[in-house]
Amino acid sequence: MKIVDVIKYEGDNRTFISKHPAEDFNTSTQLIVHESQCAIFFYNGQALDSFGPGRHVLETQNIPLLTALTSKVATDGDSPFHAEVYFINLVEQMGIPWGTNSKIQYMDPEFNFPLSVGASGEMALAVSNPRKLLIKLVGTEALLSQDRLIGYFKSFLQTRIKSAIANAIVEQHLNIFQMDACLEPLSEIIKSKLASDFSVYGIELSQFLVTNILKPEGEPVYEKFKELYFRQFADVREAEIAQQTAVINAETLAKQKVIDAHAQAEKRRSEGYTYQQERGYDVAEKVAANEAVGEFSNLGIGMGMISGVSGPVASMVGTAISDTMVPTTLAATFAPKAPIAETPDQVQETDLGLSKYCVGCGYQFPNPSMKFCPQCGTKRQ
Repeated sequence: MKIVDVIKYEGDNRTFISKHPAEDFNTSTQLIVHESQCAIFFYNGQALDSFGPGRHVLETQNIPLLTALTSKVATDGDSPFHAEVYFINLVEQMGIPWGTNSKIQYMDPEFNFPLSVGASGEMALAVSNPRKLLIKLVGTEALLSQDRLIGYFKSFLQTRIKSAIANAIVEQHLNIFQMDACLEPLSEIIKSKLASDFSVYGIELSQFLVTNILKPEGEPVYEKFKELYFRQFADVREAEIAQQTAVINAETLAKQKVIDAHAQAEKRRSEGYTYQQERGYDVAEKVAANEAVGEFSNLGIGMGMISGVSGPVASMVGTAISDTMVPTTLAATFAPKAPIAETPDQVQETDLGLSKYCVGCGYQFPNPSMKFCPQCGTKRQ
């Protein structure tokens, strides 16, 4: 049998543990361990010393536990060890797929009705205790690949993951339509519940991700719940949109009025008149256009409203009123009335030099001392 001089392993990263094929090597054989590996030395079926990254020469000085097992070890370079070396890959292996092989039955916490979902995702594993993994799971096998490891945990994963997901949904009070938005916290909850089960075998569950929740599409009960759920949010959203639209329209209208007011003010300023003058002109136009206006009280109101108008506008107003009102209204209003027969008392007062009736409108003066008629303004004679 050929006795090897160098022992090393350069395999792929989908392998967790690999046994070196050589079992006989010299006491001066070199053991090369890479940075991402460790090596465990077996002698007569017992795991003895572990070797970290670097180059090691297999001698009794480097294998102290071997000396305790045998009192006589050949020191001649031609005398072999009959032993085994296992290489353990310490690299974190990511992207390991997992998935439930059947639906998870659970009671939806919001709708209080039994539903079923499926789940799938990825996880990452790394060896945390090489000796424990080697002894408890590998045994005498020469290779522990990723697929073989997952095969060992398949039934365990199915049971534990289903139970963890169902409990997490109830504990977090998640309805079936909220799960996609809560994949990250759901993943952390499940990871925390599975971590201890992996650590028993010297494996660290460094990452666990739920990437997909398979919903029972097509099932009548689920479709009914889905319609009610989304209809509820759709109605609320439509009401919010309508309210926001009304607010926007009101703000737009208010801003438009402000813009129009500024434009009108700028127009008046450039043309040299004020808002009060513009309103007075409008009143004058209405008075001039109203053919039915004939009462003196109407004329008084119109004159009062335009009393503050001056300049060209006042002139225009005066012309409009005199052309429209004076020939008709004032003539009829201030026409002299028929004289009233005087009584002896009246004659007596007349003899005193003051007329008791206004010569302009016939108003009867109540007080002899009044000098002007309060109704038409005519001086008393």
